[in-house]
Amino acid sequence: MNDVHSQLRAARVGALLGLLSAGVAIGAGETVAAFIRPASSPVIAVGNRFILLTPEPLKRWAIRQFGTHDKPVLLSGIYLGISVLAVVLGIFALRKRAFGIVGIAVLGAVGGYSALTANAHRSSDVIPSLAGAICGIAALMLLHDRAVADVASANAQLAQDGIPQAPESGQPSESRWRSSRLADRRRFLQGGAVAAGVAALSGFGGRALQRTRYDASAARAAITLPAAKDVVPVTATSYDLGKSGIPFIVPARDFYRIDTALSVPQLDPKKWKLRIHGMVARELTLTYDELLARPLIERAITLTCVSNEVGGDLIGNALFRGVRLADLLREAGVSAQADQLLATSSDGMTIGSPTAVVMDGRDSLLAVGMNGEPLPTEHGFPVRMVVPGLYGYVSACKWIIDLEATTFGQQQAYWVQGGWAQQGPIRLASRIDTPSSNGVVKVGTSVPIAGVAWDQHVGVSRVEVQVDHGDWQVAQLASVPSTDTWRQWVLMWTPAEAGPHTISVRAVDAGGTRQDESQRDPFPAGSTGLHTVTVRAR
Repeated sequence: MNDVHSQLRAARVGALLGLLSAGVAIGAGETVAAFIRPASSPVIAVGNRFILLTPEPLKRWAIRQFGTHDKPVLLSGIYLGISVLAVVLGIFALRKRAFGIVGIAVLGAVGGYSALTANAHRSSDVIPSLAGAICGIAALMLLHDRAVADVASANAQLAQDGIPQAPESGQPSESRWRSSRLADRRRFLQGGAVAAGVAALSGFGGRALQRTRYDASAARAAITLPAAKDVVPVTATSYDLGKSGIPFIVPARDFYRIDTALSVPQLDPKKWKLRIHGMVARELTLTYDELLARPLIERAITLTCVSNEVGGDLIGNALFRGVRLADLLREAGVSAQADQLLATSSDGMTIGSPTAVVMDGRDSLLAVGMNGEPLPTEHGFPVRMVVPGLYGYVSACKWIIDLEATTFGQQQAYWVQGGWAQQGPIRLASRIDTPSSNGVVKVGTSVPIAGVAWDQHVGVSRVEVQVDHGDWQVAQLASVPSTDTWRQWVLMWTPAEAGPHTISVRAVDAGGTRQDESQRDPFPAGSTGLHTVTVRAR
């Protein structure tokens, strides 16, 4: 029994030794990253590398399961993984300190490798991982002897407790054993408390310092966007039926966000530049002020993620203000042979858009504003691309800093490398927002069945609703400012019988083509199928 207690005590002390050492390493890395850049944080670097190495099916599963919460889930998983490894390393380190030293060094090497192989990396990005490993090893070495003494003292106490002692035996008294035991435990706990304090202060303090040093909020707040010279007026009373609970213009705080940026890029607009180059007659370099000085237009445009499931919420409509991208490309003299515009964000993400679509007369933008304000940092501040009619993975580059005229044959963008379709035109689709699935309605009471339908840059001409597999009924449609936005619809329905009822919706585009009813997953070119909900009438 004493052996079991001894082993459990050693495991607990070893686990604590490993967790404290790892905590100091992570905290030191975060603090040093505050003086390099947030993307160099070891945890962020490892997370970014994990994203790059993750098989495409697993990425699709994560987006499907977690949606816009995928990044917190990933970071939580990384911290959990580090904790498990730290516990294992600590237990082995208690037996032989070299095991712990080598283990922390390997973790630091993984962080350094991840930092130096990330997209848009800098050579200095390795420093936080190295500093974290050094501090973690130092913490391990300082705590190790105290941890060993604590375990040895506990084992000796267990052995002493198991031996009957006579007053004349000459063995240390029970009080002396306990006093020595408490002293060893106190020394380890004091050292552990210091390490925990250092880990917490450097970890949370480092993150806070990163936000202070690199937060673009103040720079964004200081910007007053010039008024758009070309505006299509949008008023809620004109385009919002007010029946579904989803506004025609989605507030920025509620707008969906799908990207791979674990650390949101914080760009100084005074230092921002966009380079337009490649297969062009004249290379252009634009500053933020030069972009704002050009004629701005403002349009309501609906953006959709290709990962959006049937009936999903990875779609939103907003007012975007910016410069027509086609005007800049004509100014640069884009080649007729350049069939792709490869956009690169500040974090290295690449997105390839078909040149012909951008140049066909639609309101493709280098956007600087969203819903009347400068772009939020999460949505691309200071500048992003917006191309109506294309899924975001081939059009909506955030934090854009580079635009290269090239060909699809010469270069593949990030998502296309994972097997997604090269062009990415949006598919006609519709959604029921109310009543919600498994909702309850009252028998004999008029109930609005309402939602949105979309087919950006093509338009929606009709929406039809079916209840309990009956006849398709034509819904009322709201007007729209252009074909580049979603369209609200509503059909009033009075349930006559109690029990479950099935409701389906389908849309028809501006050319008379009905929505594809075949059920397809989003991969590789967008989902298809009819959105159906079941409600219960009482």
